Amino acid sequence: MAMIFDDFLAAADSAVALLASDEVAAGWGRASACEGFTVGGLAAHLGWQVQSARWALECPRPAADAPVTGLLGHYAAVPWLGAGVDAPVNVGIRDSGEQRSQAGPAEVARVTREARDEVVGLLAAAAPGEAVAMPWIEGRAMTAEDLLATRLMELLVHGDDLAVSVGVATAAVTDSAYERVNDLLVRLAARRHGPVALLRALARAERAPETVSAF
Repeated sequence: MAMIFDDFLAAADSAVALLASDEVAAGWGRASACEGFTVGGLAAHLGWQVQSARWALECPRPAADAPVTGLLGHYAAVPWLGAGVDAPVNVGIRDSGEQRSQAGPAEVARVTREARDEVVGLLAAAAPGEAVAMPWIEGRAMTAEDLLATRLMELLVHGDDLAVSVGVATAAVTDSAYERVNDLLVRLAARRHGPVALLRALARAERAPETVSAF
């Protein structure tokens, strides 16, 4: 099994365990550390990252001549990157999470665990370089490896958000998962702020810009 597959499953397992925790259930209706999300809405958004991977992997494969978007090309086209917290696209993302959260903590954990288990079989039939559709974005196709990298980034970032929201330690995943996601975030930050700003942020605190956030 390719390393990206292992990394994704490790992050999915971590998300499932957090979603099933007593702390998440107890805080379901409270505000989260992610502005505009309740704990429940954020939890449902976290679970969706596993569910959406299943959706993509179980869809029919794109035609052989369909254009395949690279990882950085994908993020150049997503409307939420760099948009304000009250931008319609981000409001829509939060609304979707809050709507899914109405099922309650036990059900959100259950459907996420079910999706994780089904992904195992789907990955066994997939290759990292194989093109798969992103059915929630019309006409978008990526390699399985890049698609899972987008889900992995969401799982690590929002897993940390959710853990902080309910006062538990952020669970460690695999070193390779963090390396993959941090590499992606560095490249996105450099594209957004410029390579010199990123260099200073990492090496020269006295000249570091106020932020080099990738998003």
